[in-house]
Amino acid sequence: QVQLVESGGGSVQAGGSLRLSCAASGYTHSRYCMGWFRQAPGKEREGVAGLHTQSSITYYAASVKGRFTISQNNAKNTLYLEMNSLKPEDTAIYYCAADSRFRDCGDWSIPYTAWGQGTQVTVSS
Repeated sequence: QVQLVESGGGSVQAGGSLRLSCAASGYTHSRYCMGWFRQAPGKEREGVAGLHTQSSITYYAASVKGRFTISQNNAKNTLYLEMNSLKPEDTAIYYCAADSRFRDCGDWSIPYTAWGQGTQVTVSS
């Protein structure tokens, strides 16, 4: 089973940038999809970005497309989320996730199967 640990969260002013990292360990060869999700206070968790690990095809939520970039470093078993032009509405706990099943990595309605503990991102206006 894969273990996921996020880092890189913090506080930033609107318009700023942050880069989140997710270190994967354990049985990492089974990761078919990897993705980033977020949950703001009082709201449901939502998909932000997904990536098919073998083809590197990426998927983005409409709210972050053009501002966020998901990428991977296979040699380091690390997933990244580069976040630019941050807005106060991006404030949330961000979670890294993985799924070993054959599936659409950008279909947020299908829950991923492995999750990190989350990292807080706060954007002030």
